[in-house]
Amino acid sequence: MIENERQRHATLAQIERLKGALETSRRAEGKMDDRIYHAMIVGIQGMIEELKQELRGYEELQRAASLHLGSAEHLPEALIKARIARGYTQKDLAERLGLQPQQIQRYEAKRYRSVSFKRLIEIMRALDLRLEADIPLRPTPGGGRAEAALTAVGEEQVPYGRKRSRR
Repeated sequence: MIENERQRHATLAQIERLKGALETSRRAEGKMDDRIYHAMIVGIQGMIEELKQELRGYEELQRAASLHLGSAEHLPEALIKARIARGYTQKDLAERLGLQPQQIQRYEAKRYRSVSFKRLIEIMRALDLRLEADIPLRPTPGGGRAEAALTAVGEEQVPYGRKRSRR
């Protein structure tokens, strides 16, 4: 996954180098075994296509309106994607957090493994992210969702419509 403009530029440069290699390789047709020649051409074309796919993914992220988070394990990738989608560089995010850009680079390189929960919340706020989740606590018959059993966490919600007493 391309995570910043530096990587985007490096990917574009790599595509150009591979295109040059492809042209050079095409001139070798008939000068080597046909199977080796075709494998070489297909391999270079495949690498070019993979890099183009990564570029398209980065460009799609820059236009994204929302992201899907399938599980908590994917939160680090979602934070990186959210930064890209918001149009923030690592430097922009660092400034919003009062950190050095190198710190954001380290966080992202290590996929936020060393980040405290408090810092994680600060990062999510700096990215203006809202995270909502249904947390299944018990299996439901038939694998469906138990809508009636949902309870809000972190919201002022009192069961049975009673008012919360103040002490």
